[in-house]
Amino acid sequence: MMWEKKGKIYCPQGEHEWEINTFMTPHAMRIEPGVIRIWGGVRDAQGVSRIKYIDVEESNPGNVLYVSEKPALDIGRDGCFDDNGVILGDIIPVNNQLYLYYVGFQHVQKVKFYAFSGLAISDDSGKTFHRYSEVPVLDRSPQGRFGRCIHTVLHEQDLFRCYYAVIDGWKYINDTPYPIYNIWYTESKDGIHFSREDDRLCVDVTGDEYRIGRPKVYPVENGYEMYYTRDLVSKDYIIGYARSADGINWSRRDQEAGLCRSDSGWDSEMACYPVKLKTDNSTWLFYNGNGMGKTGVGYAELTEIS
Repeated sequence: MMWEKKGKIYCPQGEHEWEINTFMTPHAMRIEPGVIRIWGGVRDAQGVSRIKYIDVEESNPGNVLYVSEKPALDIGRDGCFDDNGVILGDIIPVNNQLYLYYVGFQHVQKVKFYAFSGLAISDDSGKTFHRYSEVPVLDRSPQGRFGRCIHTVLHEQDLFRCYYAVIDGWKYINDTPYPIYNIWYTESKDGIHFSREDDRLCVDVTGDEYRIGRPKVYPVENGYEMYYTRDLVSKDYIIGYARSADGINWSRRDQEAGLCRSDSGWDSEMACYPVKLKTDNSTWLFYNGNGMGKTGVGYAELTEIS
């Protein structure tokens, strides 16, 4: 792939106490002719994330049409699995509603955090979401003791195909713990109940990687493609790419991702968390820059398919 960077779109500047900075793990959807809605996680002064959205022009996503003034999804109640932050996983249409799969964070005493997946539902095109349940739809498992984080759900015929990151350990780099994770697959018949019988490893770490996650999967000609974010022990946070004929067995082609860090500016240290959106006239890639989204969300346009 060849992506032409167009620049940064948006980052909060402390307009509210719940959004001091950051617009992380974006997700984009065309909600009406001419308008793309982009949801992302914004952080308060303590680093706790809530989900809000912006509307941008479909033909020129650098033109922001509207910025939401309230969270579309706030943090959960004290003691619940999502009481210390929520970030985007995926948003899909189901029966005239939008299903938001999100990752909820909880602080615990003996590890850095837990991160499990919840479901929230919208009846107003994603302006607001209400929780399906105060407990995760994807909770811990023997393989994912510390986190199971949904980032793509494909609704194909009568099956919900789910791609998620599994956290099952911690890597200490310069005395700081970072989660170790890789990418897994599971299935559901209703998008709510996921059987562990279908769990299988899709894409594992290799070489100097210690975590690979935030999988975004798309049907393409002759199969599927996956974008994800890789982190190396050297702390190079970069985009990767893979292809599959069946959506289960994957071949890594990281050199084909086509988007790298810039020499300077808002995405000079990181280019991560890509999400693709094809419109009538263009194919856009929305992504985060430095600080895992601390500097906001930007976009690029597809100019060549490898």
